[in-house]
Amino acid sequence: MHDIKHLAEEFKACQKILLALGDANRQHLIVEMMQMGECDGVRVGAITAKTNLSRPAVSHHLQILKEAGLIKMRREGTKNYYYFDADSEAMDRLLRMLALAKEIMESLPDRSGEKS
Repeated sequence: MHDIKHLAEEFKACQKILLALGDANRQHLIVEMMQMGECDGVRVGAITAKTNLSRPAVSHHLQILKEAGLIKMRREGTKNYYYFDADSEAMDRLLRMLALAKEIMESLPDRSGEKS
């Protein structure tokens, strides 16, 4: 029971990153950014051209990804460049939560009611 409560706390601590990753549009943006192969970052206009989203929608999704610690932004004059560079602490927390969830699930008996 203690493990489940601990898992709930870990899950709650990961909500921002889970919410950011849980949206199909944001997943698509991350994949497109990676496929562009621009390690130095890409501008909103370039990302918008690769999606069916409006420029304001792309900016909104990028802001959510940034706040979740999944991407970062670099400014050069008036230009903003976004790049995938996940916060190590946030990713480690997510991995720990997933490992704990897997560990708990593997230790539980079958509760499906199905006979094998």
